[in-house]
Amino acid sequence: MSSSVRIKPKTAIQKSKTSSPLPCSPEPAAKPQPKPSDKLNPKTIDPFGDHSRAPSAFAAIYAKGGIPCRLMHGAVKHRLQWECLPETLPFDPLLITLAEGLRETRHPYTFVSKEGFKELLLVEDAAEKAVPLLPRLVPVLKAALAHSDDEVFERGLDALVQLSAVVGSSLNGHLKLLLTNLSRRLMDKKFKEKITVALQKLEQHGGQATVAIIKAKIPTYCSVNS
Repeated sequence: MSSSVRIKPKTAIQKSKTSSPLPCSPEPAAKPQPKPSDKLNPKTIDPFGDHSRAPSAFAAIYAKGGIPCRLMHGAVKHRLQWECLPETLPFDPLLITLAEGLRETRHPYTFVSKEGFKELLLVEDAAEKAVPLLPRLVPVLKAALAHSDDEVFERGLDALVQLSAVVGSSLNGHLKLLLTNLSRRLMDKKFKEKITVALQKLEQHGGQATVAIIKAKIPTYCSVNS
């Protein structure tokens, strides 16, 4: 009997140790849930997640605060808040950097690049600032239009139309570099209407000379004036 009494405390102690959570338990104590803003902060993105890879140039610049705006998220839609008035910002290299960000496929980079590019082109003297950058800007847009991701292509197409509305006929000398990619996507039924509308807007913004340039690459194009 005395032996049995001595064994029980030992057994209880072992049971207690076994039931106690270990430091490397697969079920650690619950961590506080991240704030909504954390999900939009590139510094909180898990580097070992599904998108594990070296950050793109745009992502690296954004993470270091090199893009002078931040994403403000609401219940309905997101918007950008600029650190200073866009009118006061130099387009070189910001506009080109935002154009490079159009090739991003992860949030918040997709939104920041698309909306930032659009809003920067809305400033009063956008044409004066953007035209000198066309030789560097067009190849970047071409890369977006050549991207295999459909959403990247659409962002590139929207950006091209926005740019043409600002620089007008100054874009004509660079159109040949862009039309090849549009011609290829034109064969895709889901993009045919969107690309046709974009080409018509390029004509409206670029003038009559634009028609001949477009037809040289896309013979089936019909002018808005025909």
